[in-house]
Order: sequence, then C-alpha cells, then structure tokens
Amino acid sequence: MTSKQLRSEFLKFFEEKGHKIVPSSSLLPTDPSVLFTTAGMQQFKEYFLGKKSPYGPRTVSCQQCFRTSDIEEVGDTDHLTFLEMLGNFSFGDYFKKEAIEFAFELLVKKYQLSQDRLWFTYFKGDKEVPEDKESKKIWQSLGISPKKIYGSGRQDNFWGPTGQTGPCGPTTEIHYDLTLKPCKKGKQCLPNCKCGRFVEVWNLVFNEYYQDKNKNLTLLKKKGVDTGMGLERLAIASQDTSSVFETDLFKPLLEEIEKISAEPYQQNPKPYRIVADHIKGAVFLASEGIFPSNVEQGYVLRRLLRRVMRFGRLLNFPQNFLIPLAQKVIEIYQDVYPSVRSRESDILTVIQKEEEKFSKTLERGLKQFEKIAALGDINGADAFHLFDTYGFPLELSEELAREKGLKIDRMGFEEAFRKHRDVSRAGAEKKFGGVGKDAGVAAAKLHTATHLLHTALRKVLGSHVKQMGSDITAARLRFDFSHFKKVTAGELKKVETLVNKQIKDNLKVEKAEISYNEAVKKDVLAFFKEKYPETVTVYSIGEFSKEICAGPHAERTGELGHFKIVKEESSGAGIRRIRAILE
Repeated sequence: MTSKQLRSEFLKFFEEKGHKIVPSSSLLPTDPSVLFTTAGMQQFKEYFLGKKSPYGPRTVSCQQCFRTSDIEEVGDTDHLTFLEMLGNFSFGDYFKKEAIEFAFELLVKKYQLSQDRLWFTYFKGDKEVPEDKESKKIWQSLGISPKKIYGSGRQDNFWGPTGQTGPCGPTTEIHYDLTLKPCKKGKQCLPNCKCGRFVEVWNLVFNEYYQDKNKNLTLLKKKGVDTGMGLERLAIASQDTSSVFETDLFKPLLEEIEKISAEPYQQNPKPYRIVADHIKGAVFLASEGIFPSNVEQGYVLRRLLRRVMRFGRLLNFPQNFLIPLAQKVIEIYQDVYPSVRSRESDILTVIQKEEEKFSKTLERGLKQFEKIAALGDINGADAFHLFDTYGFPLELSEELAREKGLKIDRMGFEEAFRKHRDVSRAGAEKKFGGVGKDAGVAAAKLHTATHLLHTALRKVLGSHVKQMGSDITAARLRFDFSHFKKVTAGELKKVETLVNKQIKDNLKVEKAEISYNEAVKKDVLAFFKEKYPETVTVYSIGEFSKEICAGPHAERTGELGHFKIVKEESSGAGIRRIRAILE
C-alpha cells in the first residue's frame, strides 16, 4: 500500500470500530514542559487524567510529531526527527483485549502483513510494576506462538509520561522481521536487537499509572489505551523496503537530492538520509511559524538547517540547494497537511535567509575548526569561540571532532557560555544603575509600551510574531521579533495607531502572581519559558495584552504620551527590529 492508503485505511478502520477521527494537533504543544509534540497522545493527555473528552471515549488520529532525542540516530534505517504517528485511544473504555485484537486484525487482515514476520514483546515486570501476563495470554489466544512473544524491561516496554508528569504504563510492542535471518547472536537475535533485523512497528500503551515529578507511580482512576504506530515504519513493512528512506514518503525526495549530487545515494546513504530527514523537519517547523534562533524551538530549526548545509558540503552540493528540496517536501505533503502549501512562501523565505546567513560563515568556521583541531582535543573556550563567532552549535563541533577521533570539553564550553551570559546580564543591569528616579519612570513607561507593541505586531502581522529580544533605555525602546520580511510602511502605521489607541483609552496595568502552567493555559504571552520559575508575574493591560514579565511598568497607559516608531530594520535571518520612542 502507498503511504496515503496506509494512512486513510488506519483512520477508516478505527472509525468503523466507533472511534472519532480527530485532526493532528500543532507541533507546538500546550504542555509547557516539552518543546514539541512527540506523540499522538499529547493532545489527549488530560482525558486520560479524568477530564471528559469532547470527542467521546474513543478517538483515532494521524499526528505529526517531532523528536529531538533522535537527531543523532538519523541516518540509520528507521530513526527520524519529523514523523507521522498513527494512534487509537481509549479513555476509560476498552482496554488490553480489544486494543490487541484491533491491532492484530488491522495488520494481518487489512494491511495483509505476513503473520510469520510479526514478533511481540510485553512488560516482564519489576519491583514497582508487576509482569503484564494478560497481554501475553491475549497474543497466545490469537494463535501467536509463545516462541515469538518476549518479555522486556522498563527501557523497552514501559512508556511515558510525555513531559515530567502524566499518565504512563506497560506496553506491548509489535515488531516486523525485515530479513528473516538472525545476526551472529543466533537464537538471541530477538526484537530490540540492534542488528537491523527487526523494526518496531506498533506500540500499544496501557495507561494504568500516573507519574508525579518525583517519579512516584499511583494507579489512575480510569485505565486508558494509547497506541502509536509510525507511518514511516509501517510503510517499510507494507512496501517491503529495507528502510524508511526507500518508502514513498522519502524516495521522491532522495531522487531530488541525487539530481544535485555528484555521487549516487547507494554509494553513501547516511548523509543523504540526514539531508532528507532534516529538510523535511525544517519545512514542518517553519510551517508552524518558528524562526531560526539561539533558543528553544528556533534553536532546533537552526541546528537542522545548519546540519543540512554541513552535509550538503560533504556531498559537494551547489549553493542554494535547500529551496528545491524544501519544495519537494511541500509537494509530497501538500494534500495531507495543506498548511505547508498555504505557507510555502513563508517557509521558503525562512530557509533561504538562514542558508544565506550561514553559508557566509561556514567556510571560515570550518577553516578555524581545522586550525584548532590540529592541536588535538578541543577545549571549552575554543568550542565557545566557534559557537559565538562562527555560529557553530556545540553539537556540530562535536560531530566534526568525532570524525577526527577528537573530544570536546563540553563542561568547559558550558562554563564559557555561562561567563559570557553573566557579563551580558551585568552590562544590562548597569544600564539602569544610578540613573535617577526620572530615568526609571521613563524606562517603566517604555517597558509598558513594549508590551503594547508586542501585541499590536501580532494583531497586524500574525500570531507567528514572537519576541526575540528587547533593550530599553530611559530614552527609547528596541524590540526584536520574528517575522520573515520587511514590515511595510502601511503595516507600521497600523501598529502605531493600535498602540496609541490603547494609550488614549488609558487602560489600567494590573499585576498578578500565578503559576506558570496557569498562565500558559490563559494564553499569556511567554516565549522564554526556560527562564521562568513555577510562579510568575503576569502584567495585564486591560483586555489588550497579557504577558509574563518582571520589569517596571506604568500604572495606566495614559501616562505614556504618544508612541512613535522611528525605525524598522533587519536584525538577522527571520528577525526584524523596531526602535520607538514616547513623545
């Protein structure tokens, strides 16, 4: 079956079993403890914890996911950053028996996978959680030989939670035998062997427990089922290929890469695979309004694109090779995820600007790396110099070092980074030190104006606008924000007018101390979550603006006077800068 057929048959099968089809949620989760949506169950997490599901007790979805934990594994047969997760879910409805029977029926009868190639694992138990004997018996009742059912420990057959806390439980997994031949381990070549014989196709999670932040487990009031089957891995089995990269989800992209490469894919598959995976991941992250930066999701996007450029150089790709590859990704997914087509212009702009920016420093940075590496293992200060001056993420320097058999002092890098940050903070604090009461009042007014500006930009330009930095003196404000193109004079006028309307309305500025989680649920603006404690200060300006902040503020907007934008300019790839004053 094609990937399109596999996807649609999955949804149709479970719809016929009484499940409500729920669209994929965003790659940017509402859970503040995780950067990305990594599993299909994330959008349903609260329904496993007792909240009533608006979709009913049974749902099914095809969820787009992004996993940073697998970046270093990309290049083998089945690890990816961006993937699609097929899943069926039960919130206090059916449990192990039905879940296992559904999975078996779908794989063998609908998808017609060979039963001889299927192997099964279950949780063998430990000190905290007993052996899952029930799953083992259910598989046997379906005619599965005990010789193809194996118990495994926590690492392989216990899943969750997503984030620091949440539902979790034992799993039973379905593996597909790709080669039908054991490795040198012989009879010990079993599912989860690292030889490449098996690929894990489907993971059935039985949510029986809740894990708190101290990793203590308590039984859930209602048991739930959460399954996840990677579409790409299912396609390996269905299309009888040796890896996800030979399936129809990657083959057109690899053919596009071969057109610009001097050597064929089969001659050196790993860099090809990395380029294909990373450009696909970059397209989907950019489609979410993420811009390359040095923090959080933006850092991941920047790392992907720079890693692609690094491997493109290894393959002797021509300059500006990212755009045709991104266009091929959009072509492959436009019918399933229409947003990649509707946002194509924005996506390509983000990628092109980052390619242009990094290309200028990559060559110089590689030359500098060679000089440093010629002296042996790389100390933290030199690694930070590569990061600070040439934009080399630590992971890129480590990758280059591994190729030469060298090590990098990671702790030394972190110490150098910490010193740099402390110096920057001290400089910022000094800026406001000893300038007098009047200057402090002026800065508080400008700080309040920054909040108004932030919200106004989002209303005029779109919700993709995110604060990327700011600087306030007693005389003016500077605000950096994510946006893919120059702000027009007309747009700036609209922003300015909107801010001045809030000033004219003399809105009250209110301060509240609430938990960070509560703030996020109330749609309070917060874009630097790694810096926030459990309890945060939220400043609300009427109903217009709500933002986490610790700076000084005016009591009412009427105190600000007249807001005027004096300059708009670029501050980097995908980042614009506004300078403004109060008259």
